[in-house]
Amino acid sequence: MRPLTCWVWLLALSLVACVRLSDRVVLLPGPDGRTGALSVTSAGGAVVLSEPYASVNVVDGKLTPIQTNAALVSETYGRLLAMQPARPRVYVVYFEFGQSLPTPESRALLPRILAEVTALPASEVVVIGHADRVGGLEANDQLSLQRAGVVRDLLVGVGVARETITVIGRGKREPAIVTADNIPEPRNRRVELKLR
Repeated sequence: MRPLTCWVWLLALSLVACVRLSDRVVLLPGPDGRTGALSVTSAGGAVVLSEPYASVNVVDGKLTPIQTNAALVSETYGRLLAMQPARPRVYVVYFEFGQSLPTPESRALLPRILAEVTALPASEVVVIGHADRVGGLEANDQLSLQRAGVVRDLLVGVGVARETITVIGRGKREPAIVTADNIPEPRNRRVELKLR
């Protein structure tokens, strides 16, 4: 190697060795304005972020809490945030106990849900059926899949292309309300309709 090339490589390596590892974590509110909480942990400790726009700088493992605001986050990260994919729209249809028949309340809402779905430019629709914890695993898997199929057929009936719809049956595995086995919980007998 020529002396100048060696010098350039040594300079580059020394600069890399001097670079401090740093990150910033900012807790953003959700689309409904609510904010959860986030624990940021490093070798230097832990910081819990629980307020909108609360932030922590992490430099070489050291945590330094700071407070930002919506304007500063928009100014600093606006372009990056604009590149995120749109959040999926979620609709929920509830079902009668042990059946693949929507409840009267959900049947009343279905025309509005279907009208909104057909007006959106969704490229993918995911229909996820659920059951409560009454009955066996296999029976609830089948029932949740039947419920999802009912909603898929309603979507196809209003013009949503069948090939854009994914149907999933989760049975009693992902309850909205956690209960013991054999407890009939109406909020678990549902189909979640997600548009992406």
